[in-house]
Amino acid sequence: MPYTVDFKDVSTVGVESSPVAEALAGLRANEARYYRNKYDHAFTVSPAGEVPETVERVSRILRDERDIVIGSRPLEATSFEVDGLRMDYVFYESGLSINVMYSIEDGGKRAVGFKLADGMDVPEELESKFKFARQKSKLAGVIRGSYFVIKGEY
Repeated sequence: MPYTVDFKDVSTVGVESSPVAEALAGLRANEARYYRNKYDHAFTVSPAGEVPETVERVSRILRDERDIVIGSRPLEATSFEVDGLRMDYVFYESGLSINVMYSIEDGGKRAVGFKLADGMDVPEELESKFKFARQKSKLAGVIRGSYFVIKGEY
């Protein structure tokens, strides 16, 4: 069942099994606030098992572009379009959030972003491949993030 993420009253609904559930909920709320403020879009997530096409698309891009396979279990995912961009998000039990930004127009921006919830270690599958910058968030504490540009067509 879809859940509209509330960034004013942060809840761990859907991510309770994560060892960093509070921080992951804050990270998810941080994304919800961004999309509400920038695009007036309500950030709605579903259990990963209800949106397997989104989880598979993100997994395929990671595998094809960088030979990355995420070891953690996906908890929630969402896919939506805003301002000419298709956005896919997957939130993992470990506290990892992955988003794929894919411009619908040819030649537009296309990238994969990684965000780590406060308190989680960098996953082994990303540790040697990326450096993570820090950002402070009132909702999520310290977020560490990295990204890469997508070269293929998806």
